[in-house]
This record gives sequence, C-alpha cells and structure tokens, in this order.
Amino acid sequence: MVRKLITATQVKKFIPARKAKSRKGDNGTVLVIGGSYIYHGAPILSSIAALRCGVDLVYTSVPKVNVTPTRAISPNLIVIPLVDQKLTRGAVNKLLGALPHKLDSATIGMGLAVQERGSLLLLIKSLLDRDVRLSLDASALVPEVLPLLSDKNVVVTPHAGEFKRLFGIAPPDSKKERINLVEKNAKDNGIVVLLKGATDIISDGTTTYLNEKKTPGMTVGGTGDVLSGLVAGMLSKNRNALESAVAATFINGLAGKATQKKFGLHMTSMDLLDELANAMKPFDRIV
Repeated sequence: MVRKLITATQVKKFIPARKAKSRKGDNGTVLVIGGSYIYHGAPILSSIAALRCGVDLVYTSVPKVNVTPTRAISPNLIVIPLVDQKLTRGAVNKLLGALPHKLDSATIGMGLAVQERGSLLLLIKSLLDRDVRLSLDASALVPEVLPLLSDKNVVVTPHAGEFKRLFGIAPPDSKKERINLVEKNAKDNGIVVLLKGATDIISDGTTTYLNEKKTPGMTVGGTGDVLSGLVAGMLSKNRNALESAVAATFINGLAGKATQKKFGLHMTSMDLLDELANAMKPFDRIV
C-alpha cells in the first residue's frame, strides 16, 4: 500500500491543461442533483463550486419547489426541475430524458430528499450506463448503491456518520485505524473513498493520499457540498477518479485556509466559494 501527503506538485499533474483552441463543452459538462424543501442551498453550492473548478457547463437538477430560488441565486446555473418534491422513479425517468447528450460527470445527494431507494439506484445505474463519472454524497450514500459502483469511476465522499451508514462500521478515532478502514472499503468495493475530517483520507485501495487541513472553521455547513462540486468538476476533466478526488480535496483545503485567514472562525460556505478561483489559478495551464 502506498501512502502520501498531498502536495501542490502532485495536484498540478492531476489537473489537465486547457487547449487554447477549446470550445464550450470541451472543458467539462457536469450534472448536480440535490436539494429538498429544507435544504435548498446544498446543490447551489455544489454547482457554483463546479463552475469555479473551470468546467464549461453545469446543469443543476432540483425539486420544483426549489427551482425559483435556485435560478435567482445565479444566472450561471442551468436549472432542470425534478417533477416531484422528492426523487421518485417518475422524476428520474423525466430527468434522464431532459439531460444533454454530452455529460461528463455528475454529483448526487447533497440535501436530496429520496422517496424510495429504487429511484436512486435507477438514477445511478442509468448515468453509469452512459459512462458518466460520479461523485456521491449525503443521501446517495446508502449501502444498496455499492453493488452498482465497482470499478466504475466513482468517488464517495462521506463524513464519519455517512461512512458508517454506507459501509456498516464507524471510523475509529485512531488515524492509522481510520486509514486502514478507508483502504479496505475502497479495495473491497472497487471505488475511491474520500473520508472527510480534520485529515481527509482518499484511497482507491492501492494508493492513499492524506490532506491535513488544520481549518476548524470548515466545520460550517456546506463545505462538503462545495467539495462534492469540485470532485465532479475534476472528474469531468480527468477520468482517473483517485486523481480527481485528490485534486478536489487539495483545492478545497487551500480555499478553506485562505477563507479562515480572512474571516477566522466566522466563515460561510459562500465565502469558501469566493476563494476557489484564487486557489486554482496557480494550477492553470494552457497548451
């Protein structure tokens, strides 16, 4: 097993250069699916994070009750309504028919209300069948999804509680034991696991990266939604799920440090979004 601390030098290799003559759509098309009557903000944060990641197009699919506030927050978002208040089979089928032909990656689950798990499984399987790379978070992290994901360019991004729900075991306090547990579940399930915490642990079961953030201000709600959007954004440009997850985690951490430096322990996730471009600029390359 190879274990490494994430460095800027590594991340530079994981973020592809942009072609000088590229056109709209060449630099990533991302779908964000999330939200509910209570949690309207989560998919907005993910969507703007994906845009700040440098992707060309982001489609944001939210329950119809959330459509107006989502559109109002930013003219940059292309909003596709879910026809029901929660994720149902009918809503999934309608959404699949409305999606653009070219879709590189998607992130699913942030604040999402799921009517029944069969609808979530239908959505995930249908997107994987279209060769869409996936970042799964929050409501999408249920054990029933695991058989669909093996060796399919998928990143799961649980915090400790979601990790327990997904894999059936709570991450221990010991960092060494946490790392071992992440590595085992990544390998057993053929996925990339990104366990969020004071030290983020990212592994595909063969190689493991650690990101020591030291930013307690990032406990504020929504920073994980920002990370989900970044993971999807990176996946839209780089088919390697581990590299995409590592790059997203590092950028999220850099932006978090800059935000905490500015606001102390009083930051919000909208503040974090504002720092993403500055965090990513040093990694920009044009060929």
